[in-house]
Order: sequence, then structure tokens, then C-alpha cells
Amino acid sequence: MQTLPDLHILQHIVITAAREELLPRFTRVERSHKTDGSVITAADLAMQGRLQTALQQQWPHIGFLGEEMEAAEQARLMADPTRPLWVLDPLDGTSNFAAGLPVFSVSLALLYRGETVLGLVYDPIRDECFSAAKHGGAQLNGEALGRHRPEGPLKKGIGLVDFKRLAPELATRLVRDMPYSSQRSLGSVALDWCWIAAGRCHVYLHGKQKLWDYGAGHLILAEAGGYSCTLQGDPVFQASLQARSAVASLDLELFVAWSRWLGIQSA
Repeated sequence: MQTLPDLHILQHIVITAAREELLPRFTRVERSHKTDGSVITAADLAMQGRLQTALQQQWPHIGFLGEEMEAAEQARLMADPTRPLWVLDPLDGTSNFAAGLPVFSVSLALLYRGETVLGLVYDPIRDECFSAAKHGGAQLNGEALGRHRPEGPLKKGIGLVDFKRLAPELATRLVRDMPYSSQRSLGSVALDWCWIAAGRCHVYLHGKQKLWDYGAGHLILAEAGGYSCTLQGDPVFQASLQARSAVASLDLELFVAWSRWLGIQSA
């Protein structure tokens, strides 16, 4: 792409939509379940429809893939890497949203030629907008991310860990031989990445996340100067719909110590 979409226009579109489609429905929403058992609400569908229309009106040359689309349509859109493509999770943390827990976000990534070139994650409860452009740094509400890095050894840090999608053996080991001082789980993958980028937690682990979950957050952490890999030691980002594991930290020493504890030799 010769020119990326204007980030200020993009932020206005996403923030306005979240305030008008998500916040009025929060704590007032009926939920149902998809075929895979995950929760879906009217807010997911309203937000996806609103953003699809707005983005295609503003940038008609860019394709659009939303989490709530049919799998066949998602695969069709991913089959052409030469066309820029929006990848949206309209409500990341739907279970939290439906239960009345105030931890959820909107995640939007722009893919082009097999990489993420723009990412935005908006937390409407805290009015926090995380964003990044490839080779352009990462910001939180306009302030640069990465300047305040977590300190101290792994043993004294906070681990941001989603146990639900880990192998039982690894989950058991984490509880039995806890390598950090305490553990948290947010329930929103996009915010996981952003909170690591902001230095709010020291290390991160998730066993299975999709492209719309991590596409924007992965870029935000990378542009903040952070580090990540899969549990196999491979790059997390992959321009595919296959689920990926994620190991991350904003600090290199913490990332190396965490990766070695997990048995990742390439870190």
C-alpha cells in the first residue's frame, strides 16, 4: 500500500461506533451460543455491521473480514493476500460483556501482503485507544508506548495467563511451580496484548487465539518494543485463520526467562 488509512479518522470511526453500539447494550444484552459453544450477543453483530459499512464507505478498496462472518467467506477473503484486508473482532471479550464484567474491547487490524500494517484496540469502558502502524511505533491515547518497561525478576512479576486453552500438563505445572508472584486473566485477548505493551503485566501466555484476536495487539506490542513467539518458538503472527499460541513480554530479559521456563529453546 502506498498510503495507510488515516489513523485519526480510523480512531474516530471505531470509538464512535463502540460508544453508540456497545456501551448502551452493556448489562442490557441477551446472549446466545454459536456452534462452537462461544457466546454471541446482539452487540457483536451490531458492531460488526456498523464498522463494515463505515470502513467500506471510507476505504472501498480495502476488503473486510469480521469474526462473525461465515467460515467459508473468511477463507475466501484470506485467499487473496495482494488485496488489503481489515480483520475485525467487533467485541473481544463477549463472555465478559454478557456477564456484566467491564473488560472488553474492539480489535481492528489491517493486513497487507501477509503482514499487519495497522492495528487499533479500543477499550470503551476506560476510554483507552491503543494503536500502532508498522515501523511507526505504538501509542495509548496518543502517548508513546514502551517507555515504561516492567522491572525485576520473573519470580516477582505478574503473569497474564489464560489457563482455559493450555494443555493440562502445562496448566498443572504453572499452578504447582508458579514462576511469577501472581497471575491474572482478562478475558479479552486484544487487551492482553495491549496491557503487556503498556507494562501492566510482566509476561503473557495464551494457548489458542485467532487472527482477529491477536492481529492488532501483536503489532501494538511489537511496535512498543516487545517480544513474542508461540509455544513452539515460531513467530506468533501468521496470515491464516489457524489458531496460534502466544508467549510475550515487553522486556527482553523477562521474555527470555519466561520462554526458558516454558521450555522454548529458540528464545
